[in-house]
Amino acid sequence: MKTQAIEGELTIYTAAIEKQSLLNFLDTDIELELNLSQVTEMDTAGLQVLILLKNEARRRGKTLRYVMHSKPVLEILEMANVTASFGDQVVLT
Repeated sequence: MKTQAIEGELTIYTAAIEKQSLLNFLDTDIELELNLSQVTEMDTAGLQVLILLKNEARRRGKTLRYVMHSKPVLEILEMANVTASFGDQVVLT
């Protein structure tokens, strides 16, 4: 299993750069884990990137788990009412 972390913002200002980096991460293994504990700010653009990654991982036949959700991540997931739809265990850091 390959693990990667996102550090800092996952917002409209960083989403395009993070998106490309994270899509490349999908190529590194069949089981993947994305650590979200260091995400300091997230908006709906960041949420769109997380949704895209989950969908792309499924399309490629890979398992992608989001772990260690930071408070800003949890706030956006709850506001959009999608926490359960990701299917990941939510653990507060």
